[in-house]
Amino acid sequence: MTRKLLFPLLAMVVVLISCSDETTVFEENDDNLVVEQDASVLENSLNFEDSGVLDFYPDQSASSKYAREGEEQAGDYPLSLVAQINPPSYSGAENLTASHIHLVNDYVYVSYNTAEDDYAGAMDIIYVGDPYQPRVTSRLYYTNADINSIKYENGFVYAAGGVDAEQSATADANSFLAKIPVANGRFNTDAGISYAFQEGFNATDVALTNAGVYVTSGKDGYIRLYDKSSLEMINEAAFQDLRSLAINNDKIAVLDASYGVRVLNSDFSQASDIAISGDFREADKRTLDYYGELIVVAEGQDGAGVYNAATGNLVQRLEIPISPENVEQGDIVTNAAAFNENILLMANGGAGLCLSEDDNGVDLVGIIALDGSINYVETKDDYIFAASGRGGLQIIKMNKPSQSLEESCVDTSRYSGSSNLTVASNQNLGYNGSNRFNSITVEGQLLLCGTWAVRNDVKVDKEAAFDMRGTLIVGRNSDRKDVIVEENATLRIEGDFAIYGNLILKKGASLEFLGDANRAYITGTVTQEEGTTVTGEFNDMNNRF
Repeated sequence: MTRKLLFPLLAMVVVLISCSDETTVFEENDDNLVVEQDASVLENSLNFEDSGVLDFYPDQSASSKYAREGEEQAGDYPLSLVAQINPPSYSGAENLTASHIHLVNDYVYVSYNTAEDDYAGAMDIIYVGDPYQPRVTSRLYYTNADINSIKYENGFVYAAGGVDAEQSATADANSFLAKIPVANGRFNTDAGISYAFQEGFNATDVALTNAGVYVTSGKDGYIRLYDKSSLEMINEAAFQDLRSLAINNDKIAVLDASYGVRVLNSDFSQASDIAISGDFREADKRTLDYYGELIVVAEGQDGAGVYNAATGNLVQRLEIPISPENVEQGDIVTNAAAFNENILLMANGGAGLCLSEDDNGVDLVGIIALDGSINYVETKDDYIFAASGRGGLQIIKMNKPSQSLEESCVDTSRYSGSSNLTVASNQNLGYNGSNRFNSITVEGQLLLCGTWAVRNDVKVDKEAAFDMRGTLIVGRNSDRKDVIVEENATLRIEGDFAIYGNLILKKGASLEFLGDANRAYITGTVTQEEGTTVTGEFNDMNNRF
């Protein structure tokens, strides 16, 4: 077939020669490099259909999560789905999938590639500073290049990918590194894009340190260190099949699919190695990550291996916890693993996204209820980003409580109990924490400090009072629920109040917002009967009041 050229010979091309390596700077765009100009395309990439509280399939063997009688206990992770980002699509590239993710401040940078034989890719910049109103701010199409890894730093995106060098007038190798200017959350291709090429079937990963830009390439490829400014090659070392790299202080760990993990010194001399006998398969994405003195490796059908970085000893084997029906065995594989503080996330393909926690050993908590095959996961700060194949990128908020909020509620106890929280008419209870509930019913008085997710309705009964400081999320768009404040009852909010459903204020009910930093995000309607009052300062994000 005829393939479009990614790097055609242009009239305005500057080639900088450094030893035997070339760094090419393009001063003009070409037909194969397209910035999306249609704002409606970017807006329609967002999908809020399933936004809201995420269900969680807990590990049935974890007895601490269940009462003795088998009653479901409140979960420890009040996760919510912010939105799904539909993958870019254009003629000849209808099956793009997210390949890598990098979160910096309020923006997430996403790369896409294709599993097809052709080369095709794209990149997105997504604003996530407001968890209720994310937006795709910029999109760049590479119509005949895979983009396999992406990083951002100081006004530039560094992207690693692959191109068919035999079909290119400029590329002298299949693997490439691109340095793309970014301004105000948008790709600025008019400022020129720099490229560097290296041997290997496809560039697989990119990492940034003060020393420069590290790039790995698979199948008779290299690890290379480039100068950030000029992209001139500083150092290189050849390996048989590199898939991923991770850096911890002065040590560089690379995943060589032909052997296992090789730990390198800063000059690329080998410091140690970890032999892994698993099958990494041909050209499949696999990752590794540092966690303190440990290295966690995604090992396909063998799950994830946790190794001591210094000794190479296997510390723990984390098997894939479920084998769903109607899913091909070849799709039940651990593609990626990532740590966020003491939480480990494993992207297990058709077996979903599982969450474990490290408490003197990594223990499975459960499976996050997401649609699609989970091919990649990245996590940082309060966010989880899961690539679900052709289902796009799923943005998940962990809803961690702030330390200042916890300190302001020191007089309350940590919640531990049923997922159906009921406060009797003669009770005055106060709790802090970060939990997910099935339902909340208040007949007396309740104070909650922290972050809370509720799958079903929240009801404040007649003349009862419910005070919430922090974040309260109720329902989801695909299964909407209600917050009902009965006659002469009071609901007080200090923080974020999100209802994927309706707010119903019965006769004489009061809704009070305390402080000046409140947000109300309601996707349904607000019903106010006779004599109701809504007081205080708040941002009505969907104009429902």
